[in-house]
Amino acid sequence: MGVKRTISMVMAAGVALAMVTPVAHADENARQLLFFNHAYGVFDRQTADAIEHSTYLREFANFQVRTTTGEQGTWTGRYLYGRETYIELFGVGDVPGQDGTLGSAGLGVSTEHDGDFEQVTENLRKQGVADPIYFLQKRDFGDHVPVPWFDAVFTDTQYDKFGAWAMEYRPEYLADPRSKVEPESYPGDVGRERYLNDDYRDHLMRDVTAIRVGVTAGDLADTVPLLKAGGFAVRTVPGGVVAQCGGTEIRFDTVPVEQAGVKRIEFSLNHPVLQRHEERLGSSTLVVGPGSHAVWTF
Repeated sequence: MGVKRTISMVMAAGVALAMVTPVAHADENARQLLFFNHAYGVFDRQTADAIEHSTYLREFANFQVRTTTGEQGTWTGRYLYGRETYIELFGVGDVPGQDGTLGSAGLGVSTEHDGDFEQVTENLRKQGVADPIYFLQKRDFGDHVPVPWFDAVFTDTQYDKFGAWAMEYRPEYLADPRSKVEPESYPGDVGRERYLNDDYRDHLMRDVTAIRVGVTAGDLADTVPLLKAGGFAVRTVPGGVVAQCGGTEIRFDTVPVEQAGVKRIEFSLNHPVLQRHEERLGSSTLVVGPGSHAVWTF
């Protein structure tokens, strides 16, 4: 899951929260710094098991079930990888602690250019986050020698069910042949397309185009400053907030904590399909086509 929010809980830091304004827009003169990288959600065991053992998902997407070891812990997820974006799906208990409870969710937004991370953290202070919380995530490839994976920044150490972080992949990781990343496409390329391989071409799923998540008011208040700092266009809508950038729309619905969680994911496809296909996976339903679009509801 990239970043575990439980790690940040032990870091002492004071954070001033920026509140959601009635209407907000990206600075038209500012370069986009952050883009949707991936999101994760925790679902009931029946749904998680159905996803894990689905034959259709292995046709639909570059699908993997993988256990990852970071410096502070291990987690097992079900992954659907696209060209630049991916989704991470867990069952209850697949992630230690609070992050592994039903309805927990998270969002990683990342830079495309080396050094943009510093600008994001500077922008966070302008958004009212006086002391952004930094974290270096490392990855163990199995030799018990953790490799710096990415830098991350949070706005707060406390959360109800949802947390977001900005991230930038580290040169040490990108230079390690075990990471199996692609060569850089331009100087300072730390982008999503470089990080993910091209196996998506052999499947239908291309990328995540939209996601809808139920979050508490407190978690939303912690998230909005981060998105604004990265150049997302953020606007209020009835019942929540919509953030847009670079091909992916993120909708947050303000809900009671017991209703929190990932509700809907939309995908673009590599090519159109003529007929509608519906796949029931536990309590979720994936509808593919007709056309070049798929929708997964939870």
